[in-house]
Amino acid sequence: MSLFSNSTNPEEPAPKDDAPLISLKDVEVHFESNAGLLNLFSESQVVKAVDGVSLEIGSNDVVALVGESGCGKTTLGKAAIGLQRPTGGSVNYRGQDIWATNDNGTGPLSFSEIRRSLQIIHQDPGGALNPNKTVRDILSVPIKTCEPSLSPNDREARIHGMLERVRMSPPSDYAGRYPHQLSGGEQQRVALIRALLMNPDLILADEPVSALDVSLRVDTMDLLLELQEQFNTSFLFISHNISNARYLTEKTGGRIGVMYLGEIVEIGTPDEILHNPQHPYTKVLSWATPQLDSSEKIGDPPIRTIDIPDPVNPPSGCQFHTRCPKATEHCTNHKPALQSTSETHRVSCYRSFGDAHEYWDSPSIAENETTSITQDPQPPANDCGSR
Repeated sequence: MSLFSNSTNPEEPAPKDDAPLISLKDVEVHFESNAGLLNLFSESQVVKAVDGVSLEIGSNDVVALVGESGCGKTTLGKAAIGLQRPTGGSVNYRGQDIWATNDNGTGPLSFSEIRRSLQIIHQDPGGALNPNKTVRDILSVPIKTCEPSLSPNDREARIHGMLERVRMSPPSDYAGRYPHQLSGGEQQRVALIRALLMNPDLILADEPVSALDVSLRVDTMDLLLELQEQFNTSFLFISHNISNARYLTEKTGGRIGVMYLGEIVEIGTPDEILHNPQHPYTKVLSWATPQLDSSEKIGDPPIRTIDIPDPVNPPSGCQFHTRCPKATEHCTNHKPALQSTSETHRVSCYRSFGDAHEYWDSPSIAENETTSITQDPQPPANDCGSR
């Protein structure tokens, strides 16, 4: 699904005839550290978990957010579904401001109706399921919420039908089990059923396969895709593994967004992100993923240092400049905006802004360091990968 076009202002999303399902505009989520009784006399510091992110998710869409731990993926995901209140910016569901609705009750939908339409699957399904309730009891809750008039027999039939749909058979046996009597993959399927029974428009899948055995990950992702098609549900998929993101988005025509220190630094189709990465950090993630073109990964990683900056005191300018082998002095004082390089591809790197940009005349800050990216004489068209 294309949500961008080559407009006169490449930083703005293309206009759409129909409103996106979810629209985040300049969303910030800042937390104060050093809070609590033991730190009453210490100065609080601000952690910018999400820092000015704009993103649109359409109906029956799949967007995967990837990045290192602590980059803000989960916080952004929770903000998108109304579980985390932004400290700045806005989050709209079908054009209706979620938090204005919560505060003032404005709009055609209530806050509870919006929240029912936006569900989550947690990384640890065992911790998200009540250990004292059977699968039947757990799955009865969303049915009673959405269809309170349904009879007990019809409710039981609905539960059995969903268990069979996710290949948990015989359903009568699984319905009577407790979470601890299920495998990790089975617990995740119950969590998925519980979310789908709310008839959601969007499901935040927060690292849904990272806790599973490798042999179960592909099966679980295939099931997610199968149910996404059957229920016409959008997915916001969170992962630190770019190969998982590729698997889901390639099969759905979705997009991959790369996050670094609270910002989306690149977003595009799987082909653009994996075969034409334009941000140096995206190249690092691809290099660090063994499943991606491992035959080409010879030598050191394309990065100056593996140390991640302190999110309490992030670098000035482009936040990746302290690790980037292509950074110049211009990068240390100026932050690049997220700009379109194609209808579907956006990147925040000066190397994609064209030959005339002052970045190219700025002295390198890494010229005296050993880097692992070959210096090419000229930048390719629409490619920030080399010069």
